Amino acid sequence: MSPSRPRYLPRLLVTASILLLPLVPDRTAAEGPWEWPVEPPAPVLRPFDPPEERWLPGHRGVDLAAEAGAPVHAPGPGHVHYVGEIAGTPLVSLKHGPLRTTYLPVESPLGRGDPVGAGEVIGTVAAEPVHCPGRPCLHWGLLRGRTYLDPLGLLGLGKVRLLPLVPHS
Repeated sequence: MSPSRPRYLPRLLVTASILLLPLVPDRTAAEGPWEWPVEPPAPVLRPFDPPEERWLPGHRGVDLAAEAGAPVHAPGPGHVHYVGEIAGTPLVSLKHGPLRTTYLPVESPLGRGDPVGAGEVIGTVAAEPVHCPGRPCLHWGLLRGRTYLDPLGLLGLGKVRLLPLVPHS
């Protein structure tokens, strides 16, 4: 092996095979059934458009049409992971087993660790700051670890992403 070649390359299997990987795990990976966080069916104003690298710009969730003051519901059972402000925007984050969902701008009376059931109101869409240009909306995000996923996948509406097949070491 040449000194300029990274040492990990021999461990990778380069193949033309691909693996179809849903952007969210199946329902057995986290409790369900899953529900819309706002009155369904909520029009999607801006779809999930993740960046190719974590530091690049992209849209790490979906924007759903919702009026200021509209109730926001837990899409599945879990507990409150975070309630507060980030960069001046009120945010709620829920933990559902290995998944974490986020909602902004949302004002909530709940506190960290509070349990929530599917469909339970977790807060309301805040009037300010407006997340979507020209109208209020709810930004709904989904993460597994540090990986952003399409939250519409929880409802069976997500896209499928093609990834290279790489053996686990």
